[in-house]
Amino acid sequence: MGDDGDGPGAGRPAEVEAEPVCPRHPDRVSYVRCQRCSRPACPQCQRPAAVGFQCVDCVREQARSTPSVRTAFGGRDVGGRPVVTQSIIGLCVLFYVAQHARPGVTSALELAPGRVAEEPWRLLTSAFLHSPTLILHIVFNMLVLYQVGPWLEQALGRARFAALYLVCALGGSVGYLLLGVRPGAPLELQPSVVGASGAVFGLFGALLVLTKSVGRHNQALIATIAINFVLGVLIPGVAWQGHLGGLVTGVLAALVIARAPAAHRAVVQWVGLAAIAAALLVLASWRIAALG
Repeated sequence: MGDDGDGPGAGRPAEVEAEPVCPRHPDRVSYVRCQRCSRPACPQCQRPAAVGFQCVDCVREQARSTPSVRTAFGGRDVGGRPVVTQSIIGLCVLFYVAQHARPGVTSALELAPGRVAEEPWRLLTSAFLHSPTLILHIVFNMLVLYQVGPWLEQALGRARFAALYLVCALGGSVGYLLLGVRPGAPLELQPSVVGASGAVFGLFGALLVLTKSVGRHNQALIATIAINFVLGVLIPGVAWQGHLGGLVTGVLAALVIARAPAAHRAVVQWVGLAAIAAALLVLASWRIAALG
């Protein structure tokens, strides 16, 4: 009789199958596999899919191969939260806190006509400041921005909306320099201004043009613009000239965006916005030189 222990495989341990490990993190064992490439994916590399999970590499590859969705005005439709709108509101609130914590912030960044020639960034930074003594100033501006900003951001895309806001803020500052500074008085004695109102009025104007370009006639928006502008003129201490400058700038910028030919839409839009910003800077320089 033969001995069972004398066969060819006698005395050899059974082969153990290697545990699956994540390709990106070889020190991590994972029995969850990507639904596209079937490679193991650790929890850090897993991304939820319609069925099961996908690894981060497949998700990125799919994103690169999927054509981006464009809005009616050429912006990239990213969906989700209005990141730019929320960021602008966050910056305004942050600056408002800084204005209270360090009083010198206001004087360093406000639109002071006598300092613009040497410190031109005040044309933009003043739009992120608000009256430290009147909380309704920032509350009203941020409330309106929260109402109109998300729609514009979704319609234009984040980059175009951010550019629109900055151009409108610049237009508001230039409007004040052109119409609000009294000729004959020294620039150092001219009152300084702060606030996002010029940029907000610019968004009003852009919203009016863009909604009309898609076939929507917003009579309520026209009434809102008129009422707020008249109130700015009647209430003492309000720089309505900045409101007008922002409004006109917003209308012009929106016309450039809405009427850009589809074949060269992005180029025309960005060149047009840059041209408006350059023209505003030229006007500001001319006005300061004429007054100074």
